[in-house]
Amino acid sequence: MDWTTGRVVGKRVWAPGLFTLAVAAPQVEPFEPGQFLQLGLEQPNGHLHRPYSVASPHGDVLEFFVVVVDEGRLSPLLWRMEPGDSIDVSIRAAGSFTLQKCPDARTLWLIATGTGLAPYIAILRRPDVWRRYPHVILVHGVRHDSELAYHEEIAAYSEKHGSQFVFLPTISRQQVAGALFGRITTCLQEGSLETIAQAKIDDHACVMMCGNPDMLRDLEEQLCQRGLRRHSSRQPGHLVLERYW
Repeated sequence: MDWTTGRVVGKRVWAPGLFTLAVAAPQVEPFEPGQFLQLGLEQPNGHLHRPYSVASPHGDVLEFFVVVVDEGRLSPLLWRMEPGDSIDVSIRAAGSFTLQKCPDARTLWLIATGTGLAPYIAILRRPDVWRRYPHVILVHGVRHDSELAYHEEIAAYSEKHGSQFVFLPTISRQQVAGALFGRITTCLQEGSLETIAQAKIDDHACVMMCGNPDMLRDLEEQLCQRGLRRHSSRQPGHLVLERYW
């Protein structure tokens, strides 16, 4: 793998152990919003690295939305980083969780749990999504409202795009005004998700799903029971998935 040395130029803490690192890495080759890069650090026992979806389009400064995993080896080190620190970034991005791999549709559903929000932030920052899809619905599932990161930016999309954009925060461990209560799959099953969105997840929709593998498995099962299926170039469908671990 080819690496370039990046420099941390910003850090925003959303909640304890949940943060965004802004990294200047101008040598990274152009990539599509939704793809991932490797972040790495040289340690006495070897080079630690792992993939992270980029929460920004390609540019000289890239954002990475990270949660500290207690048993993880790399994320606690990233948590301790501050502006001015150096970090290795892979030169080439990878992954197919992009709009290029999505079918045309009346409604684009962007469904995420936790840091699975990252690729959608990158996608929403580009004009392509707004030109291509008449309706864009972002669903972000978290445990507590403090984990609803990028909230100012998301609110700005609502103000700018009006009825074209809907944001549905879903919180599983506390009831908060303006948010759905429960897991995403439960809200879909009970009907509240589509009722509040004023849109159906049907064969006129494209559904991107990113995050917890249990959520992805259960949600895909629910949607397949409706007759939806995974999308591929050989067999057009409705569902595009990205597992986070």
